[in-house]
Amino acid sequence: MLTDPKLKTGTLAMEIVIALAGAALFVAPWALGFAAAGAAAWNGWIIGAAILLIALGGIMRFMKWEPWAHAALGLWAVIAPFALGFSGLAAALAVHVVAGLLTLALAGVELWRTGALGTGDDGGRRAA
Repeated sequence: MLTDPKLKTGTLAMEIVIALAGAALFVAPWALGFAAAGAAAWNGWIIGAAILLIALGGIMRFMKWEPWAHAALGLWAVIAPFALGFSGLAAALAVHVVAGLLTLALAGVELWRTGALGTGDDGGRRAA
């Protein structure tokens, strides 16, 4: 367990924060009152659950594709209110943008720190 890349790079805390962002996005339709708002609610439930489940899997075992999936889901969470037409719902817009930006930013840091972007802790060598 001490050789786990999550512990070596210090990304465990980031993974927990990403999991919390996913959980917040998942419960937001009920907690913030837009559960009947169709696309906003369904997007929150689906994307929130995906972010949360991938983060929980990442906490248990390092997966090279996991930060890339988080980056894509985070980006979609930011774009979704505009692409799916619910940017007029202030609560849905806010939670999607905040959770999405947080997920995207932390996934980017994790990609950089693990060397997946060609920079970071490995001196610029790509992870095999």
